[in-house]
Amino acid sequence: MYSLVKPLLFGQDPEAVHDWVMAALAFVGHHRPLLQLIGTFCQIRDPRLETEVFGLKFPNPIGLAAGLDKNAIALPTWSALGFGFVEIGSVTAFAQSGNPKPRLFRLPQDEALINRMGFNNQGATEIAERLRAWREQGGLAVPLGINLGKSKVTPLEEAPRDYLQSLEQLWEYGDYFVLNVSSPNTPGLRQLQDKEKLEELVVGVRGFAQAQPHDKPLLLKIAPDLSWQQIDEILELVERYSIRGIIATNTTVGREGLKTRVNESGGLSGKPLRERSLEVLRYLTQHTPLPIVSVGGIFSVEDVLERLKAGAVLVQLYTGFIYEGPALLLRLNRGLLRHLEQYQTRTLQDFIQGPG
Repeated sequence: MYSLVKPLLFGQDPEAVHDWVMAALAFVGHHRPLLQLIGTFCQIRDPRLETEVFGLKFPNPIGLAAGLDKNAIALPTWSALGFGFVEIGSVTAFAQSGNPKPRLFRLPQDEALINRMGFNNQGATEIAERLRAWREQGGLAVPLGINLGKSKVTPLEEAPRDYLQSLEQLWEYGDYFVLNVSSPNTPGLRQLQDKEKLEELVVGVRGFAQAQPHDKPLLLKIAPDLSWQQIDEILELVERYSIRGIIATNTTVGREGLKTRVNESGGLSGKPLRERSLEVLRYLTQHTPLPIVSVGGIFSVEDVLERLKAGAVLVQLYTGFIYEGPALLLRLNRGLLRHLEQYQTRTLQDFIQGPG
């Protein structure tokens, strides 16, 4: 079905299509019969796919990456489609419209996207209210992550206060939180990956989290464009201050190996990011015991298994979902179960740890 609709969608402006699709998903999220219908066809609940990470239980290891549902408008629909967890955002302390349009570009030959959205979102206060309303309607059936970014109007030296303001407003609604210091589309943001600036940020948010009655996992999302030395410095900090895990990786500013001739700035995602994301994952798993969530260029069940075998505890999708369509989660989860049956392993964790 998606193969029939995709040419029509890809013939339209990418951001306009995104807005239409999100409006449709939000509509479904408010109508339980539609949710149940989609869940009947798309959702697989099988204990063999379950995993526990960060003290949270995930029905399967495949999640929605931040950036698609920035404002948490379609939460129940994602779990109905088969995602094992959902990450919203990036959310900033202040509402902001983001960068000038056009700011989202498809590269069909490369099965990739370039975006320079600029953290367009409705701000922590409004998103907190929406999450409260979702909770009153029954909440989310899978773990919810909240990805936090810096407001563009906030000077870099005041970034810790900005992140903390968002965290305070959203704390009660998220199951885990992500410090996004790696988007290439907010001026100066990646400087927060520098050792001194990152330490100041981590100390501030970690202190708040530890002071709460119930501590929650804090994760850090890093760029694929870091050197190994920079990654080593980040690892030393996150381990010292008890950051619970790393999401690797964000989009890249690199353009190596593209088939498409393009001269647009922004972060590149999709298949061209696959090898570098996998390379960073392997480096991280060799140099830290921290759980790693892998994202970047995941389109197939083979991609999922490769990341899990390389040491990822969970994976996330964004661009793959755009190119493969809403049935992707069904194919991926069915594919994981087929591999378990083929290798006669009882659970996904057994398969990952075994010789299969």
